[in-house]
Amino acid sequence: MNRDLLRDLYAAVCAALLVVTAVLVGRAIQHRDGSLRVDWPPLLASWDPHVGPGTPAAVVVAATAVAYGPSLAARLPWRPLLFAAWGASMAWTWSLALVDGWHRGVAEQLTTRNEYLTVVGRFHDIPAALRDFTRHILIDSPDNWPAHVAGHPPGATLTFVLLDRVGLGGGGWAGAWCITVGTTAAVAVLVAVRTLADESLARRAAPFLVLAPGAVWVGTSADGYFAAVGAWGVALLALSVRGFWPRLNGFCSGLLFGVTVYLSYGLTLLVVVMGAVVFLGSRRPLFFVVAGFVVVPVVFTSLGFDWWEAYRLLVTRYYQGSGGVRPYWYWVWGNLACAVFLVGPAGVAGLRRIVAGVRVRSPRPFEVLVVAAALALLIADLSGMSKAETERIWLPFAVWLLPAGALLGRVRGWLVAQALLALLVNHLLLTGW
Repeated sequence: MNRDLLRDLYAAVCAALLVVTAVLVGRAIQHRDGSLRVDWPPLLASWDPHVGPGTPAAVVVAATAVAYGPSLAARLPWRPLLFAAWGASMAWTWSLALVDGWHRGVAEQLTTRNEYLTVVGRFHDIPAALRDFTRHILIDSPDNWPAHVAGHPPGATLTFVLLDRVGLGGGGWAGAWCITVGTTAAVAVLVAVRTLADESLARRAAPFLVLAPGAVWVGTSADGYFAAVGAWGVALLALSVRGFWPRLNGFCSGLLFGVTVYLSYGLTLLVVVMGAVVFLGSRRPLFFVVAGFVVVPVVFTSLGFDWWEAYRLLVTRYYQGSGGVRPYWYWVWGNLACAVFLVGPAGVAGLRRIVAGVRVRSPRPFEVLVVAAALALLIADLSGMSKAETERIWLPFAVWLLPAGALLGRVRGWLVAQALLALLVNHLLLTGW
């Protein structure tokens, strides 16, 4: 066994020990006083071994991706590879979601009492709803919004309002939207890695993006959809700063980043990743990026929604609820255990290789991209505004850590580990999202 592989395994074992520690310490705290507000810490989940209609499909998709994924990624023409990655990612995510059945796994996920679809009827007059949005954020306000609606800018809720308006209402269509759009994040990351680094790295990363353990939560929450919007913003920025239709791609990148900021307050931290992309290319398209970005705030502000006021009220709401009870000292490292579930042992081992080999004075583009995503995740962690539930909240950052698997040897072994992690989580736990 060579030295690099041994160190990779040490990193994976240390990550596993972090998870075990987070489980044992978390269960003790939760049993003592219930302050973690999760049933199976560090995840928002409950112990419930089960199988379902998606089980055979998930096993077949995993086995096929392990057996043929690396070779297909190496020899397929680039554009067919992108479609193949999207299709395989959808197959993986759908099969995992359907382990819990259609209703529990897909159709009911966004219809529970804290979710977006419960307030669609209150947006019959969209401008009026936006003008009144901040008045319903605090828990003690009249007709306060459910937790997820209050915890996000209205762009998140408006997505499902607009789906309802075009005849795609209900949990089934909402779930299908999140999975279909969310799985395009793999394609966006491949485009960015190829543009900023090189095609061979992107090809080696493709199977790891397909068999992402985080697919468990892409299929059960809106955060996978948010991750894809943010990922395409970064990908288009990469194309822009490297000279591919710089004005158009720059404008569209800024537009998507604006949309991202109005989907989730915390995703403003993607500016760290976007800053890294600009560092790796030309600054000339920045005017068009900024021009695209300001469109979204101008539209929302003109309709009466004040992003800064809403965020100020959200911070108060956060500490009125579970955020004021959950102990920071546990979650500041327990969240990192949640991140292990998102990126898997291969993501951890790949990140170890990047950290060990980074050249401070002349870092390679691939290193800059991955390290920037890790930095954004750490800032989110230290902020204290992400205590628990980060297995879904951090999906937009985790998708940029998964390509680190491209640096590993013995690829199929690592892919097996990635798939097993996702299958075990989905079959042993009933996730809260």
